[in-house]
Amino acid sequence: MSELERLYKAESDPEVKERLLLVLKVEEDGMVPSRVAEELLHRSRTWASEWMARYRQEGVDGLKTRPKSGRPPDIPPEVALRIQKKLKESKQGWTTRQAYELIVKESGVKYHHKHIYKVLHRWGFKQKVPRKVHINTASDEEKESFKKGRGKS
Repeated sequence: MSELERLYKAESDPEVKERLLLVLKVEEDGMVPSRVAEELLHRSRTWASEWMARYRQEGVDGLKTRPKSGRPPDIPPEVALRIQKKLKESKQGWTTRQAYELIVKESGVKYHHKHIYKVLHRWGFKQKVPRKVHINTASDEEKESFKKGRGKS
């Protein structure tokens, strides 16, 4: 087993594993990078070229995901964890208004009300919205009950 194969099997990060597979197919199996990208990985030719270039310049370390630059979060991580914990503990759920008020109270940071949705999504929360129940999701007895009740009118 080659070093690349060993690294591929040991890798736990799916993105790095995908890049290692690209390199493995190109370097050891002699495949064309664009073909590996398009046919096996469903990626673009550009994607393959960029990752192969990074591999050739930096080796296997070049395939690892680098930290991205960008604006740091307004809410410190420890405060964000405290807010998330309080939101998770709520038995009856919460509105975005309540989440906003909690964020302001705990961190002093004021976001636009529309941005609260993005913050909550980033933290892994999903919006709960009542939806109509489709008839095909009803149980057989519910369907029968509906048919009987409908025929009486």
